[in-house]
Amino acid sequence: MNVQSASRDGLESVDPDAIRIGLAIPLQGPGGIFGPSCEAVSELFRQQVNEAGLLGRPVELEVIDAGQPPEKVAHTVRELMDGGRIDALTGWHISSVREAVAPITQKRIPYVYTSLYEGGESRPGVFCAGETPGQQVGPALAWLRDTYNLRRWHIVGSDYIWPRRSARAASRYARALGLEVLSTSLTRFDAVDFAATLDRIERGPQADGVLMFLVGQDAVLFNREFAGRGLDGELARLTPLMGENMLLASGPGAIRNLYVAAGYFRSLPTGSSLDFVGAYTDAFGPEAPLLNNQGESCYEGLQLLAALFTAAQDTSIEAVLGVAEGLGYDGPRGAMELRSGHLRQEVYLAQADLTDFDVITALR
Repeated sequence: MNVQSASRDGLESVDPDAIRIGLAIPLQGPGGIFGPSCEAVSELFRQQVNEAGLLGRPVELEVIDAGQPPEKVAHTVRELMDGGRIDALTGWHISSVREAVAPITQKRIPYVYTSLYEGGESRPGVFCAGETPGQQVGPALAWLRDTYNLRRWHIVGSDYIWPRRSARAASRYARALGLEVLSTSLTRFDAVDFAATLDRIERGPQADGVLMFLVGQDAVLFNREFAGRGLDGELARLTPLMGENMLLASGPGAIRNLYVAAGYFRSLPTGSSLDFVGAYTDAFGPEAPLLNNQGESCYEGLQLLAALFTAAQDTSIEAVLGVAEGLGYDGPRGAMELRSGHLRQEVYLAQADLTDFDVITALR
């Protein structure tokens, strides 16, 4: 793939006429499982947009390893900006990275954060393309209550911004819905053992389900240990973050009664999604990295930047801010609209089925 890498190959020379976009994606750590699909999807966008150019200019991508500690990612972004080497930033990465990077990009370059996150981002020039708990967790809990009478929940997550704040939001939704949160267990990011958390669930009050705020490999390991104790036959699991490659890594014996709320699934039976899957397969073949929500979100981030630049006829942060409110475009997720720095989008509930998801309903 013809993608520059600031984190792996050094700061190489680029086409001075190109629009240069930093692509901050995890290449290591728990989120590293998403890196290959994020990079492949972004390369698909680059190939497509460069057939005609963007504002009459080619687009180049510079990969930044967002699996590093947040301060290192922020240092790389600052170095690229100070050197005039990126005109914008996007990519899927955890909220701790966003919190380190956003103060650096603010008032300098547009930054599209593509991951689902805890909500609340309001800094000018930071545009959020991902889902929030109000779109995912609250409606999914209501649907599971109304459909299967699931009312008593344990919450499990990693101990950083997104799980902490999302768990608090989930507790508020539970109270409003007449549900009960029995316990909240937060483990370190990049955990290798969930024995203590699972002991707490097994020995605690009888529950109906577990709400998971775990990333990538952490969720994979939790799923394996959860099923290894036979809990998958007793308790449902609900999560806003579970990609198709995470299903494969978890294994078919570890995904029973697993529900996911998200804005995109590879199996989404819409025309725009099917077209996207076809283009991805045509570009990279059947051996390409498995398409998933996290990878597709990078395509949304790049599409949003392209729409902003086209509407502004410029790449500067000042021009982009002038056209951002109400901007719309059509992508793999369908019709998208930017309001108050956040993309409005449809969110779906799906159930894991071996290596894919069975999309059940759109959540309201």
